[in-house]
Amino acid sequence: MNYLVAVLPDRIQAEAAYLALEKEGINSTILGRGYKTADEFGLIDPNLQARKQAQLMSYWLVPFGFFAGFTFSYITGLNTFAWAGEIGNHVVGGLLGAGSGAMGSVFVGGGVGLVVGGGDALPYRNRLNAGKYLIVVQGSETLSRQATRILRQFEPENMQGYADTTPV
Repeated sequence: MNYLVAVLPDRIQAEAAYLALEKEGINSTILGRGYKTADEFGLIDPNLQARKQAQLMSYWLVPFGFFAGFTFSYITGLNTFAWAGEIGNHVVGGLLGAGSGAMGSVFVGGGVGLVVGGGDALPYRNRLNAGKYLIVVQGSETLSRQATRILRQFEPENMQGYADTTPV
């Protein structure tokens, strides 16, 4: 399955492009104000992906941080928190390590999710938020080439083709 995404500046051009494609028998989808939203169409939200990635990383970083903090406190024999006693010092060290693991999952997991998770979805979301419209055509490579020819008449701000390489 191939995808062709064209960015048009206003609703009138988007509707005209949609009608021109429809006239040639090509099904397309309009994304923008008054039509489908990015979420309805399935564009990935990079912030949501970052949150998921941070949560996944916290499942192993927080326990690892607790173990590392506890072990460090035990090995060094530091008496940092005299009020906690010997075992309490190690537990507090473990809790501080767990807190560090949680921070690491937020910074590393969230940062990775924002950089890697979004792909081209973020620029398209930004254009939709700026009031632009997207025309999306799904189909074969031949259909995408035919749609490209038709859409070029409308001088889109940007036009990008994608090939879905997911194995069936």
